[in-house]
Amino acid sequence: MPASPSTARAINDRLALRLLQREGPLTAGQLKQLTGLSRPTVADLVERLTVAGLIAVVGEAGEQRRGPNAKLYGIVADRAHLAALDVRTEGVSVVVSDLVGAVLAEASVPIDGDTGTGTAVEQAVALVERVVKEAGADRLHTVGIGAPGLIDPATGELRDSTGLPEWHRRLVAALQERFPEARFNVENETNLAALAEQRDGAARDRDTFVLLWLGHGTGAAVVLDGALRRGASGGTGEIGFLPVPGTSGLPSAVDCEGGFHSLAGSAAVAELAGSYGLALQGFAAHEPLAAGVVREAVALVAGDGGEGARVPGAASPGPAAADQPDDARAAGSRRAAAPADQAHDAASADRFLDALADRLAIGVASVVAILDPGCVVLGGEVGQAGEEVLAQRVEERMRRMSPLVTVVRPSGLGGGAVLRGALLTARDAAQDELFAPPDR
Repeated sequence: MPASPSTARAINDRLALRLLQREGPLTAGQLKQLTGLSRPTVADLVERLTVAGLIAVVGEAGEQRRGPNAKLYGIVADRAHLAALDVRTEGVSVVVSDLVGAVLAEASVPIDGDTGTGTAVEQAVALVERVVKEAGADRLHTVGIGAPGLIDPATGELRDSTGLPEWHRRLVAALQERFPEARFNVENETNLAALAEQRDGAARDRDTFVLLWLGHGTGAAVVLDGALRRGASGGTGEIGFLPVPGTSGLPSAVDCEGGFHSLAGSAAVAELAGSYGLALQGFAAHEPLAAGVVREAVALVAGDGGEGARVPGAASPGPAAADQPDDARAAGSRRAAAPADQAHDAASADRFLDALADRLAIGVASVVAILDPGCVVLGGEVGQAGEEVLAQRVEERMRRMSPLVTVVRPSGLGGGAVLRGALLTARDAAQDELFAPPDR
């Protein structure tokens, strides 16, 4: 049955808006060419969308031709402002954008584990308020929030999870009270990271893949046939609880210690690096310790630990040697000789990366045996730090362990994938509502 005139108009309007979102400002002639619609139909939809306040003239095409230049139409970006939050156990990051996703302001705040629930919520809400003000927004249309833990598939709310701060759940309610007109979308952080990797990162060419999150903790997200799978209780991908060999015991319903987390969490990876003589100091405080260790190991193996690079095990330069006592001068001499030991350091880094790949392959093999996704992305800060060096080692082990062909790739977005995914979902939700036909 052919579509009614109103339905046809709605389809055409949404098609034009999606093209403007993807391509940027276009002329009516370009819209005609890209949509295949007639000139009168394009003229009608441009008028409708302009009257609705969704598009406006943003300039003129620079074509040399007789008569006036063609008008360029673009989405009215400030029609709505969006916010995205990446809520971690150690802090919160916030970004505010316009309707087309252009970032207007962003900031982060650390929240210490000893901070009380009320104070932590106040700090997080104050951060959002400040970023919204810096962005020049007077209100928020949609807020996307990524947080660790289970999201109830029936209500969309963050479930009470043992081991996660109480302020996580309180924060959503506090933000809803502060921004009552905004719509809120709460999603598991790893799921958002997978959506971002699929849209803008390492899985752009895949409609089926698994993201293995490697940050402070571990997790996984499953995308099958283009759709994110959450499971009956919202727990698809809680790989930290996966029982694995090589741990001191079994995980429990309230603690993933003894599961895959005990092999691949940041603390476990750092401990593994220490056992191979790699230094565990001098890395950025804003990222998991394991990410810094893995990044340096990769640099050593690749031969990039040249002048200016800190050598694992070497202390920072101290006072001038002439001003030091004998034992201090001896220590300084050992530090000066450290670059000559690059081959030894690289060998240690190589063995560490092999051991880490052995551990990661256990989790990857378990996922592959059940889902056969064809592609696994090593996500999070640690996955990105490992680059192709770590990904290739895991892939090699998979070829030996499983008959199922599996490509293993490093993250293209790292820890920023969560915030990017939250912003993408907020933008999609806002556009779905604002671009919808009025009679829907």
